[in-house]
Amino acid sequence: MTRRKLIVALAGAGSCCALARGVSAGALAARLDGDYLRITAPHLNFLSGRPLERLKDGQSVAFIGQLTIAPSLNSVVVQARSVARFAFSYDIWEERFSVTKMGERPEARHSASHLSAAQAENWCLDNLAIDRSAVPSDQPFYVQLDLRAEDPRDQIGIIGDPGINITRLIELFGRPARSAQPRWLLNSGPYRLADLKKSEVRSTRG
Repeated sequence: MTRRKLIVALAGAGSCCALARGVSAGALAARLDGDYLRITAPHLNFLSGRPLERLKDGQSVAFIGQLTIAPSLNSVVVQARSVARFAFSYDIWEERFSVTKMGERPEARHSASHLSAAQAENWCLDNLAIDRSAVPSDQPFYVQLDLRAEDPRDQIGIIGDPGINITRLIELFGRPARSAQPRWLLNSGPYRLADLKKSEVRSTRG
């Protein structure tokens, strides 16, 4: 990744407490995995700081994530997106994490357990996939990850029966993060679908 792209990747972390912690060169990369576009962020360590302390104190912690594809950096036009809520718990005896992705319907919910911190983080990113058919096939595009530690005040209207309200979750990403809310905003690109096809890799889940 060039120096300019790295600066772009860190844009939005800004002066508030929306932090991009532990992020360095090669912060975000897109790849094709069968019928899906997925991302990797090997230097993104979001299981840290206050959220990690809360988990080790026996509390539940959730993160909300949005992956978007746009025609240019900072564009208001979103060509495709994937959003999700990830609920975490921590086993203090095994020192392992469990995480559940919540969807609109009960059948969309799935979980993984006995994970290291790195495996749990990768599992979340792997589950923010965008269908290949929604990716522009004839023009360059940029990929953006917006990941936030959930503020309990934002749960109202999002969590319900039978699952989460995707529309309300998307609306939440349209608002700035709260002042003390950890946030990671990473950008990468431009990409072309034809170039991604050449480096297609099958992913492995933690």
